[in-house]
Amino acid sequence: MNKEQLTRMKTGKGFIAALDQSGGSTPKALLQYGIPEDSYANDEEMFALVHTMRTRIITSPAFTKDHILGAILFENTMDRTIEELPTAEYLWNIKHIVPFLKVDKGLAELSEGVQMMKPIPDLDKLLVRAVKKGIFGTKMRSVIKEANPQGIKKLVKQQFEIAKIILNAGLVPIIEPEIDIHSKDKQASETIMKQEIIEQLALLKPDDKVMLKLSIPSVPNFYADLQADEHMVRVVALSGGYSQDEATRLLAKNNGLIASFSRALAQDLHVQQTEEQFNAVLKESIKRIYEASIT
Repeated sequence: MNKEQLTRMKTGKGFIAALDQSGGSTPKALLQYGIPEDSYANDEEMFALVHTMRTRIITSPAFTKDHILGAILFENTMDRTIEELPTAEYLWNIKHIVPFLKVDKGLAELSEGVQMMKPIPDLDKLLVRAVKKGIFGTKMRSVIKEANPQGIKKLVKQQFEIAKIILNAGLVPIIEPEIDIHSKDKQASETIMKQEIIEQLALLKPDDKVMLKLSIPSVPNFYADLQADEHMVRVVALSGGYSQDEATRLLAKNNGLIASFSRALAQDLHVQQTEEQFNAVLKESIKRIYEASIT
């Protein structure tokens, strides 16, 4: 583990840029950016287009260490280059932004009110590659739809089981049990989930360091005790479908909770913007998300 990166993630001011749209979510990300699905014929062309979009974001003069602590990458992005450097190397060596890697393979079907992660084949091999490429940590997402205690218990347990594999590889896992912001019993799910997380944190080894990526809580500062846990590097919040305005407004109510936004970060960026326009829009978005993250 890179100690400088660990210190930056634990104590730095800023937020995490989530640039990890994968096969299922990439078409939506491109459409938001102004590139319709009929603009590409296959996955190879689609991923090339999204990498061009991500490269434009990462190389922008607005995308700096002064506001952004880390960036989450999709595996395909990790394997590509930016200005002739491997993406993770460019992020850290040029931008001084900590690179993370999304490792999950998507969601299973809804069962017991939750969507667990699908199996992650060859995870060990992926983690070895990630370490070699200079990745600091990983991210994996599952989703809670209903306040079902049995389902939530299984989901949180699965997250921590995989987190232990990631820890053994020398990486810091971002554990992401997202709660659907449209859930009718979101607050009840938060209460159940938090207790399950507390129980799982207590089972970690003393030196294990993890992160959490959670939906913005219904009650401000509800996750303050998780933020203070001895194993916690940082607790970050996903935008979860909120607009940038709503996400930043809600986030700002939570002391020490920082953003890890995807759609809310890129929502006003467009392929047809000039570089000047693109950089200005990105700069404003980053400023707003940063300010909500340092409350």
